[in-house]
Amino acid sequence: MPTGEMLFSHGAALLRMRGIMLSSLCLLMDLLQENIATILVLGNQDLQDLIKPQKVEFHSLNFNNTLHWQPGRAREARDTVYFVQYKVYGQSTWQNKADCWGIQNCVCDLTNETSDIQEPYYGRVKAALDGVYSSWSLSCRFTPWRETVIGPPTIAVVHSSKSIILKLQAPRSPYKRKRGSKIPMTNYYDLLYQVFIINNLLEKQHKVLVYEGKHKVIKIEDLRPGVSYCIMAKMYVPMLDRSSAFSSRQCTMLQ
Repeated sequence: MPTGEMLFSHGAALLRMRGIMLSSLCLLMDLLQENIATILVLGNQDLQDLIKPQKVEFHSLNFNNTLHWQPGRAREARDTVYFVQYKVYGQSTWQNKADCWGIQNCVCDLTNETSDIQEPYYGRVKAALDGVYSSWSLSCRFTPWRETVIGPPTIAVVHSSKSIILKLQAPRSPYKRKRGSKIPMTNYYDLLYQVFIINNLLEKQHKVLVYEGKHKVIKIEDLRPGVSYCIMAKMYVPMLDRSSAFSSRQCTMLQ
């Protein structure tokens, strides 16, 4: 029959064993928590990389300046939202674009924020999904005066028996005068109208340049009655050696 001393010794051994087991369990829990934290950090880092916006760039037509980007590699993440900031080159502080803060579209209108057309600007975008935020994606430097695409003029055609009279109008910017009318692009550039005519009677319908200049009303003469002609025009910027796209065709049959 075990003595009291033996029972005490056995109990002490059990306590020591339990203490060792508890210490081992605590160590295992600590290691497990560290691994879980590492996995979460790695998972978040992967998600940050997957949702980071790509190809951030400005598009500009007649000083309508918009920032565009493409979704990150996690393109199936439809709940991704985006945040846009902008600044003038040389400034240290970025400005939030309130209308493009937490949006799901991949385009942001920065026309009003980039209205000083000689200044260079930057834009940047970051994404968020499930509480995880990507790093910022930066655009290239954008200077509206140098980089905007000038649109074609509008043309109105009035014809007579042997001539065509054209009324030309340059494209307009989004910026307004005090009275509310939009400022034409001719206020910002030394623009020339280029007018082309196409004789539809000919088998090879080449565009023939018939006018280049600044007049808004021109007359094309020495045309053949009974022949169908089409007119197209575009804007030309001599200083930048750059042309707009062609206007839509305006066709007429001389009587």
